[in-house]
Amino acid sequence: MHRLAGLDNPRQAQAFIDYMASRGISLVMAPEPEGLFALWLDDGQHLVEAEAELNQFLANPYDRKYQAASWDVAESRTAKFYYRSPSLLGLIRAQAGPFTLLVMAASVGIYLLWLLGMQQPVFTLMHFPLMDGDEWQLWRFFSHALIHFSTLHVIFNCLWWWILGGQLERRSGSAKLLQVFLISALVSGFAQFWFHGPNFGGLSGVVYALLGYIWWMGWLAPQRGLSIPKPYVVFMLVWLVLGFADILGMSVANMAHLFGLLSGCALGWADAKLRR
Repeated sequence: MHRLAGLDNPRQAQAFIDYMASRGISLVMAPEPEGLFALWLDDGQHLVEAEAELNQFLANPYDRKYQAASWDVAESRTAKFYYRSPSLLGLIRAQAGPFTLLVMAASVGIYLLWLLGMQQPVFTLMHFPLMDGDEWQLWRFFSHALIHFSTLHVIFNCLWWWILGGQLERRSGSAKLLQVFLISALVSGFAQFWFHGPNFGGLSGVVYALLGYIWWMGWLAPQRGLSIPKPYVVFMLVWLVLGFADILGMSVANMAHLFGLLSGCALGWADAKLRR
């Protein structure tokens, strides 16, 4: 299933659903937090047509053709409104691409090995290189991003990766998300290692890079369709400051966060200003 949009008026949403039904395209409506009602497309082969029709509808939702469609299908509809929530896996897949899902699956799988008592083998295999001959084991410059040390750690990072990485992959493609992942994992890993040594891990440096990238792209090139709500930016920046203030009561890879954010902002600036 594909999520098309979230509307705050369920009657208007139902009018669009009825109109698309008259064109042979099935949509469903599902309630979301903050009073929104999401429109979900059943069949992905109609995605382009559905998005084009949705843009026309949003420009003029009171057009007579939508009201007429509601009257036409009213008799065949068994209930005035029908809400069907998509499955959890369907929701996760709809908001992410293959690379987003691959990294999430790898992070969760590695953490399960961690819980099964394989902490030492996992960390020995995947930690950032100590520069004592293992710098030629190139996977280490990136694999540290997949290691997590607690349930809260892996859930927090995977959630932000899904939100931010999923948006970037859906809008700009898997290659762009892979590029941001590799560069930010490398930069944030070197920064954390340089200041504090190799005992770190997690996706948070990459997550902060995605924050910076999407934030700056939404600011400098809004036509690219990337955006992030301001409360998200404020929350993540406050979390960054609190980490440096050392009042969270936990070990935080502050330099990985900071340099991940800076690398993402730099990539966003380069893509917005130097590339079409």
